[in-house]
Amino acid sequence: MNEIDLISGLVPATGEERPAPAPSNVVRSDRLDGKVALVTGGAGGIGAAVARRLAEGGARVVVADIDDAGAAEVAGEIGGTAARCDVRRPADSEKAVALAVERYGRLDLAFLNAGVTTGCGLGDDFDLERYRLAMSVNLDGVVFGVRAATPALRAAGGGTIVATSSMAGIVGIPADPIYAAGKHAVVGLVRSLGPALARAGIKVQALCPSFADTPILGGGKAVLEEMGFPILPVSAVTEAFIRLLDSDGTGECWFVVPGRESAPFEFRRAPGPRA
Repeated sequence: MNEIDLISGLVPATGEERPAPAPSNVVRSDRLDGKVALVTGGAGGIGAAVARRLAEGGARVVVADIDDAGAAEVAGEIGGTAARCDVRRPADSEKAVALAVERYGRLDLAFLNAGVTTGCGLGDDFDLERYRLAMSVNLDGVVFGVRAATPALRAAGGGTIVATSSMAGIVGIPADPIYAAGKHAVVGLVRSLGPALARAGIKVQALCPSFADTPILGGGKAVLEEMGFPILPVSAVTEAFIRLLDSDGTGECWFVVPGRESAPFEFRRAPGPRA
């Protein structure tokens, strides 16, 4: 790493921060045929919906999940391959990537989507096991997934990594601060990796949905409905995923909220040092 790499995020600037341009040899929505994708958390919810959409476009998909039966069901439905993958374990991510390369000859896209909530705060309700679980799935799972996928993407001449963060990675969530902390970390990771991996022909993006109609909501769905808070259909998140594939940027964090067209969130530059 040279000095420019080290300080590029701290250089004073006016206006909004603009991500670096994405490399040209990445996955595009109109060129999915023959591409190979790995989807973690693929047994249900957003992961399963994206896996189906990728397969509809002609991609060959490895559906990875700790839920063996669910992954096998989705994989069977789309003509893909199921892989058991506990994203908390680096070896599982490595095995899932190796399976994609062994079965289909390459890897072009890694959708690092597995995630959990905590249901606890930092007061009397704090639960160490739930804290460790959430951080290891939501953050470690992305870190280990990037490390596992990057060599295969380099070997393919480039590709795309998409990590599922959340609107909780952009704004504070008092009801689940631990979840928000992990998702903020994913946002910081993606923003940092975008320009770093562009030289290798790899685009890195974050998908940041609001409350989506998936099992992760649990009992919170009824609470949101009572409050009149709109819940995203999974189809809206899937369409946002497809839109971000076609973005010419990298290191972007795409918000997905009801009633708005999805787009990269425009972070303002932090104030830089003065000489």
